[in-house]
Amino acid sequence: MGQTTGAMSTPVRYLSLEWIGELTRVVAGDATLRSLADDHEIGVTQVVCDGPEGDVTYHLQVAAGTASFGAGAADPEHVRMEQTWDTAVAVATGRLNAQEAFVNGHIRLFGDQQRLLDAQPIFGALDAVFTEVRARTDYS
Repeated sequence: MGQTTGAMSTPVRYLSLEWIGELTRVVAGDATLRSLADDHEIGVTQVVCDGPEGDVTYHLQVAAGTASFGAGAADPEHVRMEQTWDTAVAVATGRLNAQEAFVNGHIRLFGDQQRLLDAQPIFGALDAVFTEVRARTDYS
């Protein structure tokens, strides 16, 4: 797992701008993601609908030794995932398996599915980053 610096001192609401900002900081500081970004290129946009703060769009961009996370759509966007707030919270908290959510149509996937499969090492490393932030996230 890569090394990061600093941490949130207070909980932040899931998918809020503060939460996105914290993940932006942690992803940018993660050595494992930067290393994987030497061999992988993917732009993933996530759209979560019907949340407490309305619809939220954020992205993960990985290429040329850089990994970034932030508000808005990926550019270039290779893959787009759309889901409801309830599905996003259930997956993020482990109440719903992400693969089951895809299979059952709770997460809609658009774009280059092969690129998504090829980027699985990125998502494994990203899970470690999310684990660090998840403990301080308010999902209500």
